[in-house]
Amino acid sequence: MKTSVDLSHHLLSPQPGPLQVPLAGGKTEDKLIDGAAGYPKLLSLIVPTYNESGNIHQIVARLVELLDQALPQNYELIVVDDNSPDGTWEKALLLTQSLPQLRVMRRQQEKGLSSAVIRGWQVAEGEILGVIDADLQHPPEVLLQLAEAMQTGVDLAVASRHVEGGGVSEWSLTRRFLSRGAQMLGLVLLPQVVGRVSDPMSGYFLVRRSAIAGPILNPKGYKILLEVIGRGQVKTIAEVGYVFQERTTGESKVSWRQYVDYIHHLVRLRLAGRLSRLQEQFPLQRFIRFGIVGLSGVFVDMAILYLLHTTLGLPLTRSKIFAGEAAIFNNFIWNDSWTFADVSQQQQGWGPRLKRFLKFNLVCLAGLVLNVLILNFVYNWIFGQRWAYLGNLIAIAVVTIWNFWLNLKLSWRVTQVK
Repeated sequence: MKTSVDLSHHLLSPQPGPLQVPLAGGKTEDKLIDGAAGYPKLLSLIVPTYNESGNIHQIVARLVELLDQALPQNYELIVVDDNSPDGTWEKALLLTQSLPQLRVMRRQQEKGLSSAVIRGWQVAEGEILGVIDADLQHPPEVLLQLAEAMQTGVDLAVASRHVEGGGVSEWSLTRRFLSRGAQMLGLVLLPQVVGRVSDPMSGYFLVRRSAIAGPILNPKGYKILLEVIGRGQVKTIAEVGYVFQERTTGESKVSWRQYVDYIHHLVRLRLAGRLSRLQEQFPLQRFIRFGIVGLSGVFVDMAILYLLHTTLGLPLTRSKIFAGEAAIFNNFIWNDSWTFADVSQQQQGWGPRLKRFLKFNLVCLAGLVLNVLILNFVYNWIFGQRWAYLGNLIAIAVVTIWNFWLNLKLSWRVTQVK
């Protein structure tokens, strides 16, 4: 496919050098450009592509329709294509004939979604920078809600699958498990980064240029949001729920390699020592309530363990499993009606309550496995049979923080699957 010569001014060249977003829109020097709010445009939205020729026309048309009404002549779309074999960049370039707000970048020396987004931001002219996938799995209509959130003054607005109004459409059980497992791993390795948002693996967000300009970014794989939060100066965040859609054309690019890259990225951020110094207030009152509820669970656990192991003579491990599950049920009832009552009141009904219980149970069951392992170790190798209950108390104490932190971030965030 050949493109017209007069369209060449719409074809952008990637900037060489480090992946660093300049403070000034479309410039490398640290000074603002004269114009509205100091920038030529309010919003610069990057659409990274690779083999998306079947989707590019539709995604651009839907975005233009929305943004022409919301931000007339105050935005730009930048398609950054990694030299797709299917000619995505050429199809996008043809669209610039009728869409002056559209620009196209063809990358031939680099590849990767995260670096493509940053290269797009480097040539962007907007005060607010954003990214959306070209495969229509990110509903374009949610962009207006993200823009409204940015108008409140936050530094970052994230489209999330894990807040009210969010969900996934037709994900398999394996993919759901991998996604949640990746999030839990992130909470362990990078709590100050991953814990700030409900959906740290989201690739759909808007960020204020001033929050990420300056630092050299070093993303790995597809999850650029981790890099933005971890290396930027993001002080305030808003989240908007969205339902992740399935592809209608093209092939999914999700593979095991993305999960390996994600883990590599977590480790690299953790070891870099350049994380933002976050000053979020620790939910002390909620933690105290959780601890009181947990104490009631200790009595339930101990009573049933005594009944089954000492009175009825059942094996210790089997007795502990039954006792632990009874304590989990007790703790959920009290946490749902007291500790997290403010959340529960906004998510009434048996359906949302059942979802909260299942999430709570899964998190606590993981803690229960850890509890059983610690109990058996203390029982068999340290104190002996005479101190079984002291070993049980030690095991309970070890998993308390685990249960509180993960339940705070996961169990009382109901995802609506549509």
